Amino acid sequence: MPNDDLSGAWTPTPRDNHSSRGRLERVLRSGRFAVTAELNPPDSANPQDVYDRALVLAQVCDAINATDASGANVHMSSVGISALLARAGYACVMQVSCRDRNRIAIQGDILGAAAMGVSNLLCLTGDGVQVGDQPDAKPVFDLDSISLLATVRRMRDDGEFLSGRKITTPPEMFLGAAANPFAPPYDFRPVRLAKKITAGAQFIQTNYCFDLPRLGEYMARVREMGLHEKCFILVGVGPLASARAARWIRSNVPGIHIPDPVITRLEGAEDQKAEGKRICVELIQQIREMDGIAGVHIMAYRQEELVASIVEESGILAARRLTAQAGAPRTGRGRHLGD
Repeated sequence: MPNDDLSGAWTPTPRDNHSSRGRLERVLRSGRFAVTAELNPPDSANPQDVYDRALVLAQVCDAINATDASGANVHMSSVGISALLARAGYACVMQVSCRDRNRIAIQGDILGAAAMGVSNLLCLTGDGVQVGDQPDAKPVFDLDSISLLATVRRMRDDGEFLSGRKITTPPEMFLGAAANPFAPPYDFRPVRLAKKITAGAQFIQTNYCFDLPRLGEYMARVREMGLHEKCFILVGVGPLASARAARWIRSNVPGIHIPDPVITRLEGAEDQKAEGKRICVELIQQIREMDGIAGVHIMAYRQEELVASIVEESGILAARRLTAQAGAPRTGRGRHLGD
C-alpha cells in the first residue's frame, strides 16, 4: 500500500520469528490491518490479462491471491499467475488445492514457486470435481489442507521432503489456510482452525462474511481458545452485484451464508450494485472493530475495479496514513509477535 514504510530492504532475525521475506507477513506482524484480494484468473494464455487485473488491486492490497481452479473450473494456473505477479514485483498468495495433484507434484510446485519469489502459500483441500464444469475429471486428494500445511512446514523448517530427502535450499514461506465460520457445525469450526494452526497455518482467510453475529460468536470462541494469538485472521468480504445474484450464490455455492436481511436490503435499493458495495464497506468497518481480526480478504468476482474504492471508503487507508503521520507504534487489534 502507498504511504507506508514497508517497501524497503529487510533482513529477518530470529527475534522477529519471520518465515518469509514477504510483504504480507511484515504488514501483519507490524500490527497494521491487512488487505488481501483475489485476482480472478483469466481463461487465457495472455499475461497482459493478469497484469491488467493486478494493476487495479495492487495499489490497495498487501498481497494478491492467485486462485487454483476454484470451483473445480479450469482457468490459468495459480503457479502461472503467481510467477507473472512475482516477476512484475507484486506480492502474491499462491493457492494450492490438493484436488488435482499428488504430493510429488505439489512439493515440486512449492519449490518452483519459492524460487520465483512467491512468499505466501494458501493450503486448500479443494472443491470436489462434481461442482465444476468437468465432473468426469479424476480427483486426486493425495493430501488434504492439514497434511499439506504439515508438508510445507516440514520442507521449510526441517529442510526435507516427505520422503526424508534433504532440500539444499528450503522454501521461505508464510503459510495460510482457509476457514469457514458460517457453515455448520458451528461448534466444530474453531476446533478445525486449531488443527490447522497446529499443522502450520500462520494466517487464515475466511469464506465470505455477510453474517456479523455469527462471526462474533466464532471469534468469541477463537479468543477463548487463544487462537487469535497464534495466527492472523483475515475475514473474507465482497460486494454483491444484486439481490438476484445473492440468491443464486446462497443456493448454489456451498459454504456461503447470506442472511435474508441482506437480500431484502438489496431488493429495496434503487441501485443494487451500489448498495452491494455499501454493504461490503460497512462490513469491513464493523469487522475492523472486532478483537482478534488482523485484516480482510476481498473477493470481488469479475469486479476488481471496485476493490480500490471499497478499501478507500472503508477508512483503512486513512487509518494507516494517520498512524504513519503520528509516528505511532505498530500495535493494534490482531497483533501477534510469534507463531
